[in-house]
Amino acid sequence: MNEKPYVIDSHVHLDDRQFDVDRNEVVARAQTNQVGAILMSIHLDNIKPVIALAEQHQFKCAVGLHPNSADHADNTLESQLRGYAKHDSVVSIGEIGLDYYRDNVEPVVQHEVLRRQLALALELDLPVILHNRESTDDLLKILKEFPGIRGVWHSFLGTVEEAESYLELGLYLGIGGPLTFKKNEALRETVAQLPLDRLLIETDSPYLTPAPHRGKRNEPVYVRHVADMLAEVKKVSLEKVAQQTTKNTRTLFNF
Repeated sequence: MNEKPYVIDSHVHLDDRQFDVDRNEVVARAQTNQVGAILMSIHLDNIKPVIALAEQHQFKCAVGLHPNSADHADNTLESQLRGYAKHDSVVSIGEIGLDYYRDNVEPVVQHEVLRRQLALALELDLPVILHNRESTDDLLKILKEFPGIRGVWHSFLGTVEEAESYLELGLYLGIGGPLTFKKNEALRETVAQLPLDRLLIETDSPYLTPAPHRGKRNEPVYVRHVADMLAEVKKVSLEKVAQQTTKNTRTLFNF
């Protein structure tokens, strides 16, 4: 039997409590199936556990404050993130961005914390992992204040026109489980038109589980379903998708 081509799940919340009962088994399934991972942090309290998990399992990780945690930032945020970024496993500032779907953090607070983290990413020459929920226009406006910023637009679900505006900024696009959802033919038509050399694949585990596992907890090994669908949509081989998305991920995150 031919060995499956290596792929990287570029967005995983491995520290999530849903993995508490079998985290080592989840990692083993990923590694046995030739799946690497980049682990996300979302608030200051989970950065240390995320770094520890990345180092334990030879994964990479991102450090940052999610917009839904932006009200936890104080004047030590930058110094804390600078310290964490010294770890060899840290390859990005993330998951950062804007989220207007939930109203627990005022937009003005989200904007300030996002700007601070974008400035830090430029200072440290690190890419960013961008969260967007119902905030596209404001997120684009703020990103344009930081020329030279590199990163990935996580969980891309937009139109061709929106994709072009992100690509023009030099961003990559994260493609996840929704690409496999039966109802998402419009997304598949859009992704078919996007350049493969600007796409990453992701799961957002334990969320956004791809078909055929919808309704169950997501995990990194399921990124293979995303890769399979991307190959079908782009009308190329799975080997080509695996090779190119892995190259894209390593290029963006410099490892």
